Amino acid sequence: MKKNAPLSQEIAIVTGASRGIGLAIARRLGRLGARLALCSRTAPAVKQAADALRSEGIEALGLPADVSNAKSVRQFVSRVHKDLGDVSVLVNNAGVGIFHPFHEIEEADWDRVLDTNLKGAFLMSREVAPQLIRRKRGHIIHIGSLAGKNTFAGAAAYCASKWGLRGLAGCMAEDLRGHGIRVSVIFPGSVHTEFSPHAGKDPARMLQPDDIAHVVEMLVLQAPQSFVSEVDLRPTQKP
Repeated sequence: MKKNAPLSQEIAIVTGASRGIGLAIARRLGRLGARLALCSRTAPAVKQAADALRSEGIEALGLPADVSNAKSVRQFVSRVHKDLGDVSVLVNNAGVGIFHPFHEIEEADWDRVLDTNLKGAFLMSREVAPQLIRRKRGHIIHIGSLAGKNTFAGAAAYCASKWGLRGLAGCMAEDLRGHGIRVSVIFPGSVHTEFSPHAGKDPARMLQPDDIAHVVEMLVLQAPQSFVSEVDLRPTQKP
């Protein structure tokens, strides 16, 4: 990447980066010059994603990590710091969705959704925050969902995790803004990925992963005197 690229001095972590929204965000940040650290629960998948980005001339480190496990997060961030240096951009994208009526959800499924979507964002942010504070600048961007503002049948665990993410992000923003660190949440509607089925929806009318990557670019390139706390993202036409 060119040395004068806008993010040529930045190191970015993207979680859940082996495919879909996470990979699109990583590619966008890499094309802006950032050096990347990708994580995913599956080692072969994240290695393949990093290899693909490197083939495009993007510097990318791909490592397996379980964002819901504090030890795994700590080891991942430590390795990134050792290999690349202080992180300045964190995108918490890792997420799972299990959809059943609330009274039919197994406790293990509830825990998996909340631990990945909410606890994972907390653990990764907590681990990276000291590096951002040391730099006195940086970005933490959470990938939420309009399910964090709207409820619908069969989505109790998923909605709870995304509503919680919104609250977490707001508190983080207040805790970190005095250190020059900006915290934002993107709330997309239905995105055309393999994440969950969208029966009856026209994929061509749905949001695409690169739409979310575009918003991430907008946030990290914003002038330093302000920040966007929330972005709602919807398709032009209803799917």
